[in-house]
This record gives sequence, C-alpha cells and structure tokens, in this order.
Amino acid sequence: MHVNVTVDVVQIVVFLVILTLLAGPLGRYMARVYQGERTFLTPVIGAVERLFYRVCGIETEAEMDWKQYAASLLIFSAIGFAVTFLILMLQGYLPFNPGRFPGFSWALALNTAISFLTNTNWQAYSGESAASYFTQVFALMVHQFYSAAAGMSIAIALIRGIIRRKSGTIGNFWVDMTRGVLYILLPLSFLFALVLVSQGVIQNFSPYKQVRLLEPYSYENPKLDANGNQITGVQGKPAMETVTVTHQALPMGPVAAQEAIKELGTNGGGFFNANSAHPLENPTPLSNVLEILALLIISASLPITFGSMAGKKRQGWAIYAAMMAVFIIATGMMYWAEYTGNPLVQRLGVQGAYMEGKDVRFGLGGSVLFSVATTSTACGAVNNMHDSLTPLGGMVPLTLILLGEEVFGGVGSGLYTMLAFVIISVFISGLMIGRIPEYLGKKIEATEMWMSVIIVLTSGILVLIFTSIALITRAGVSAMGNPGPHGLTEVLYAFASTSNNNGSAFAGLNANTLFYNLTTSIAMIMGRFGPAIATLAMAGSLAKKKYVPPSPGTLPTDQLTFILWLVSVIIIVGALTFFPALSLGPIVEHMMMIGGR
Repeated sequence: MHVNVTVDVVQIVVFLVILTLLAGPLGRYMARVYQGERTFLTPVIGAVERLFYRVCGIETEAEMDWKQYAASLLIFSAIGFAVTFLILMLQGYLPFNPGRFPGFSWALALNTAISFLTNTNWQAYSGESAASYFTQVFALMVHQFYSAAAGMSIAIALIRGIIRRKSGTIGNFWVDMTRGVLYILLPLSFLFALVLVSQGVIQNFSPYKQVRLLEPYSYENPKLDANGNQITGVQGKPAMETVTVTHQALPMGPVAAQEAIKELGTNGGGFFNANSAHPLENPTPLSNVLEILALLIISASLPITFGSMAGKKRQGWAIYAAMMAVFIIATGMMYWAEYTGNPLVQRLGVQGAYMEGKDVRFGLGGSVLFSVATTSTACGAVNNMHDSLTPLGGMVPLTLILLGEEVFGGVGSGLYTMLAFVIISVFISGLMIGRIPEYLGKKIEATEMWMSVIIVLTSGILVLIFTSIALITRAGVSAMGNPGPHGLTEVLYAFASTSNNNGSAFAGLNANTLFYNLTTSIAMIMGRFGPAIATLAMAGSLAKKKYVPPSPGTLPTDQLTFILWLVSVIIIVGALTFFPALSLGPIVEHMMMIGGR
C-alpha cells in the first residue's frame, strides 16, 4: 500500500493543534464544575443535581479528610463490583439477551467485574458472542461512567491538597463523583454518541441480523450422526461433508452509547471483539479521528483544570507541554518503525509501509496515532492489532503503558501520576541545589516522596513480578501464542496493560484461563487502588501544610528548563525499571528480524 507521508504528518499536526485548542476551554470549564461555580449547563442540570443530593442524603457542604475520601471510594467500588459480578453470573436469566448467552464463569466474571471497576476494561471474552445487551448497558457501561468519574475525583482531591493551606479536608467524594458524571461525562457522551451515529455506528436493541452473503463459500467438515458423534469412513478416516455458508449473523446492539463513554472515559474495551477496528464501532476515517480526540480530550484538559484551580495557568500548560513532548516523540518513533517495515516481508517483493494488522480505511497515520493515543492514555481501545506491529513499533505502545500512562494518562489518573513525577523531579532538583524542595508554596517532605514513589512504581513492580511468575509456571507459558521474545512481549504487555489499567492486549496470548484471570485481576486492583490511595494520602498531607512564599532560590516549575527536566526524569525512571525486560522482548526480536530470522 502506498503511504503519503506528507498527508499523514499534516493530519497528525492538525489533530494535535485542534486538541490543544480544545484543551484550554474544556479545562477551565471543568475547573468551574469542581469548584461548584455556575456554568452554562447549570440551568439544565442544576435541578437534577440538587434532587440527587436530597434523595441520597448528601450534605454538599460536609467535606472529608483523605481517609474518609478514600473509604468512600472503596465502599462505592465494592458495591459496584458486587452488582456487576452478580449481573455477569446471572446473565442467562436476565432480560435483553437476544443471543441467549449464558452467564460468565466465576473466574471470568470476577476478572471482568474488576476490569471495569478499575477503568481497565481488559476483556478476556468476545463481546458480541458472550455479553447480552443488559450486561453491556447496566453492568459495563454504567461502570465506564463511574470508574472515569472516580479517577477524575481523585485528581481533583490532589489539586485541592496542593492549593489549600492548613486544611484538614480535600473535598467531598460524593459531590465530586456527581458533578463529574452530570456536568462532564454525560453531556460529552451524549453529544459524541450522536456524532458517531451520524457516521454509521449502530445504536439499537435489535436481535442479530441474518444477512445473505454476496459470495457464499464452502468448507469441509467432519460428518456427525444424530447423537453428535463423528462418523468414521473408509480405512477408519473421518467421513467429511461439504458445508456451504450462504448467510452470516451480524451482531447488533447499543454500540454508539458505549463507544462514546469508552473513549471519553479512557475505559477502552469494545462492544465487539475487533474493538475500534470493527466497522460498526468505527466506520469511517472521520469517526476514527473523532474517537482519538475523544479518548484524549479530558485527560489533556485536566492539566489546564489544575492550572485554573491553582490560579497559576502557566503551571497547567507546563505539565501539558511535558505530556505533549513525550506524545510527539512516541508518535514519531512508532511511525518510523511501521513505515520502515519488516525487511523479511520486503524481500518477498511487498513494497510500501508495513500494513499487517492495520485497516486501509485509516491508513498508517490514523493507525499509529490511535495506537499512541490509546496507550499514552489508560484507554485500551485499538483500531489495529498491536500483536502485528513490528518489534520496535510494538515497543512504543508497550513503553507508553510501562511509563505509567501519565502522557496523557487516564482521566484523572494521568494527571495525579504526572503530579507525582513533578514532585519527584522537584525533590531531586532541590537536593541538587541544596535547598528544601518546594512546589507551589508547599514543602516536599518524606510523606510526599513516599506517596509519589508508590504512585510511580506500584504498577512497574506488579508488571515485573507477575511477568516473572508467568514465565516460570506451566499455566503461564501454556497460554502464550508465540515462543521466544515475541511470546515474552505478549506476557509483558498483558501485565503492563492490566497493572496500569489500560486494557489493550497483544492478541497472541490466551488470557481466558484461570491463571491469567486471577493474576490480571490482582494486578488491576493493586494497580488502580494502590496509587489512588497514595494520591489521597499525599493530598491530605499537602492540604495541612502552610504556604511558603517563593524566594530567589525557589525552583521555577513553569519554564522550559523544568519541562525538559520533568521529561528526562520520566524517561530515566522508565528506562531503569524496564530496559532489561524490553531488551529480552521487542529489542531482541528486532535484532532477529533484521538478521533474517
């Protein structure tokens, strides 16, 4: 396939410009929402918000300390998990099940409930052949709203901790959750779902459609008797019969609604097994670009929300610039790797960019941009198969996940992970110049450093531990679809994706086994709630501190030098943690590829 590099580059540049232009106003709007200020949606939604508070007995003025905030998060999450688990187990008895799908096995139900609870949306099942409409809407889609709102609430609590002075509270979890859903996620999802429907994404509760194929096909199949036993023919060989396929079942369902919140909430997953490569989820090049925009827009806007709430807009844009710098580097590296392609394929006379596993509707530029966007956020939706990428091309999304997905990260989780990196960067630079490190007038001391280390390193430690266990156990190795370094990459990617709550996968690994259902469940829980609780603890510690006015020795954290320093710290931490694993996986595979093996 011929690739026009100029067109791809222009597409990517224009997209990033549009993203930047939208991040400012949306970020400022979200700041007003979480500060309880009046917005243009208040006349429409305000009454619903107040009614919800009255019905649920929520006192909007009663704020919480970090322990109460964390307890509310855990209680809410536990209830959501229990309800989702029961729906999955009892799916066969519930309505809106035109495919008559049975309930999930307990291990798969456990894994799926935890997956959507933690904003991971890791799917060890095929949506169109396993999940009913009731499950998709009332279990999975509901969680996509709540898990996204929870991540945003945690980030807002940390912002309050940074900007408040001698305060014992960091906000009200229930108020933050309500405002996040009502004023941000629901309106954006409704608007985006309508746009997707206009592009051809389906939205219905219709039974699956049987359609006649334009070109019927035939295949040989073992012949069975009335009891389903195989019939033996001449010389004991199985008797075969020709089967001609003239019709195909087309899955239906409320896809546009789930697609909207899946992208906006950086949830990931997909209504269909093929995810955003499926033409009923992502039918046109325009829908492809819009879906990429949707999965980035809230995460990219939250740094601006931080700057607006702190009254220091340059701080927010500095964090945005650091995120964007890593994003651009990753996009360039992956585009180069996929454009250069596989020399083994080129020796067969196939010229042009490497399009294995990619859709010609989106081309190389649209595929690369989607892959980088979905793994730099904690999304996990894909429009091409990451397992089919070149070794170095596949290493880029894997590395973005391993870095902790703070570029731009999941909704909320990306910002609080980046702020943890900011605090680490400030602390290191403070030690280098011999001063007590400060950030926005708050001294960075032992508590903040411990919490930042937990936030930054928890997922990395989980990845390395679980990958090691998988590679030395029969249950872990037997599910690998490929041997050698590519098989290692499949396993490493699986635990990176689940520990960092991404949800995308290298497709060669059979994840629907007891071993992987249980280990990835543990990784998802610890990868989500370990950093979340540490973030709230850090917020509580910072909120209690007094304000220290800046002095001539205070490190400016809104200038280019600090942005470069922050990017360097992120890359160094990632390199020190994961370079050995990457060397044994994609780097070795790349060396084998160019060596002709």
